[in-house]
Amino acid sequence: MNRINIALEQNKKLLSIYFTAGYPSLPDTKKIIQDLEKSGVDMIEIGLPFSDPLADGPTIQESSTIALKNGMTTKLLFEQLADIRKSVNIPLIIMGYFNPMMQYGIEAFCAKCQEIGIDGLIIPDLPVAEYHEQYQETFEKYGLINVFLITPQTSEERIRFIDSVSNGFIYMVSSASVTGSTSGFGNTQEAYFERIANMDLKAPQIVGFGISNNETFTQATKTTKGAIIGSAFIKHLTQNGVESIEDFIQTIR
Repeated sequence: MNRINIALEQNKKLLSIYFTAGYPSLPDTKKIIQDLEKSGVDMIEIGLPFSDPLADGPTIQESSTIALKNGMTTKLLFEQLADIRKSVNIPLIIMGYFNPMMQYGIEAFCAKCQEIGIDGLIIPDLPVAEYHEQYQETFEKYGLINVFLITPQTSEERIRFIDSVSNGFIYMVSSASVTGSTSGFGNTQEAYFERIANMDLKAPQIVGFGISNNETFTQATKTTKGAIIGSAFIKHLTQNGVESIEDFIQTIR
């Protein structure tokens, strides 16, 4: 069974952390992953930096820009992760945009993910219908779960279609804004969380965007399986470096 599915079956709220590969410095990728697992994180999203991100706010954009200047590439990321499964057991997901994956070659990219032990992909700019028609067979051939995003504006019809082709969890974007731009959840977002919970989807939901502390983690996971923290963690890395990862995780739960 895929590690993501195993994690989703655990009787607890899951904490997933996003960080940008190659940031703050090029060699940090592996250490960050190892330290996150040691700190009790349930799942890790490894950001593949791209020059033209769609959904990323200024914090993640800046980390991507620096990572690219540092020399991070798809090929180098795979090299850095070549033996990651010797020291890390929790689910690892690569989050990135479709263009670098196409440049690498979709099947070659998926095969490399399987080889090094990547469990899933999050590709914000890959439409679900295009995935279903052209790429789902390839992803599943290499044991990869593809995670789709929904927002408060996503129609019920589209949500149910996403649910029908999902074999892991649904990434539930808390608002229509970019990452890192919200703090706390108001009545509108809480109503959205309740509305999705009442749809009785087969795929669990994990909330991203706007989670930065224990309060927002607790709010986000009231009706969902877990929450994702990205911008707040990257800000912590920027201010404190990679030596105090456990301190940050302890403030969340």
